[in-house]
Amino acid sequence: MKELVKKLVETYGPAGDEEEISRVIQTEIEDYVDQISKDPMGNLIALKKGQSADKKVMLAAHMDEIGLIATHIDDDGFIRFSNVGGVSPHTLIGERVLFNGETVGVVDKEGKLEKISDLKNSKMYIDIGASSKEEAKKKVKIGDTASYYRNLNDLGDRITAKSLDDRTGCAVLIKTLKELDQPTYDTYFVFTVQEEVGTRGSKVSAYGINPDLGIAVDVTLTGDMPEAKRMAVSLGAGPAIKVKDATVLANPQVKEMMVKLAKKNEIPYQLEVLKRGGTDTGSIQLTRDGVLAGALSIPARHVHSPSEMVDINDLKNSVQLLRKILVSNYNNLI
Repeated sequence: MKELVKKLVETYGPAGDEEEISRVIQTEIEDYVDQISKDPMGNLIALKKGQSADKKVMLAAHMDEIGLIATHIDDDGFIRFSNVGGVSPHTLIGERVLFNGETVGVVDKEGKLEKISDLKNSKMYIDIGASSKEEAKKKVKIGDTASYYRNLNDLGDRITAKSLDDRTGCAVLIKTLKELDQPTYDTYFVFTVQEEVGTRGSKVSAYGINPDLGIAVDVTLTGDMPEAKRMAVSLGAGPAIKVKDATVLANPQVKEMMVKLAKKNEIPYQLEVLKRGGTDTGSIQLTRDGVLAGALSIPARHVHSPSEMVDINDLKNSVQLLRKILVSNYNNLI
C-alpha cells in the first residue's frame, strides 16, 4: 500500500491537468477490469462486471490535486499566480512547486509582512530561476499549472506527503479492485477529475453511469491535534463513514449498511460529521432523479497543505470494508 501511495502522490496532476496521473492509474488497473474508458471530461472509468447486471454501483475517488496557475510573467522572469482549488497563501512561503511536472519554482512574498492576515496570493510570486521574461516563457506559459513539489515520507504507521487528498482514495480503489474476485453487481471504479474546483468530474461521470448506488472515497478532517476543532475522528481509528458534510446528508440506509458490515466483519470505523467542505458524494447524490449515496472517508491531518498525513491502517481497513460492501447483498438496499 505504501509503495502504491508513494507512486500516486509523487505524480503530477493538479485539477484540469490530470493526464499524467490518469496514465499511472490506468496502468495499475487495466489488467483487473473488464472495460476501461475516459469520458470527455477526462474521468477514468473502469468497469468490473458483477454476478448481476441488473444494478450498477459507482465508486469514486478524485485523482486531481490542488495547485497554482500562472497568471502573469514580469520582465525579470518572476511569475504571478492564482490558486486552483483550496490553497492557503499561508502554506506557500518558501514552498517549492512544480510546473507541468518538470519546472521547479520557489514561492515568496513581496517586501515585509506586517501581519499574517495581510498575506494574499496577489502579493506573492514564483521564482523559477529565470533572469528575464523571455527565459521564463521558455519554461512556463500563462495558464500553466503547478503542484506542490514534495516526496512521501514514511513515519511508520503514518505517512506524510502532498496530495494524499485524494490519492489515498485512489489507492484504496486500486487495491480494492485488485483484491476483488467478482462484485455482486456491475461496479464502476471512477477516478474523477476537477473535484477540487467544484466536484465537476463526478457530476459528468455519475450522469453517464446513472448508478443505483454511489460511494465516494475521500479524506476528511480530524479532531485529534492540539487546539483542533472538536470532531470525533482520529488518525488510526478506522475509516470514517460519512453522516453529513456541507454538501450532503448521506443516505441513512447507505450509512447503516456500511456500519453493519463494519461491525459484522470487525473492521474498525468512525462516524463523520464534517461541518465544512464536501466530496464527490454530493454531486453523485443529485444526479438525474437522485442516487442512493454515501461516503467512506480517510482521516487526514493538515489537509490542503504540502504535508498531509494519514495512517496506513486506515487505508487498509478502508479496502477491507469496500470489499465487504461490494460482495454483499446490500440488504435489499438497491
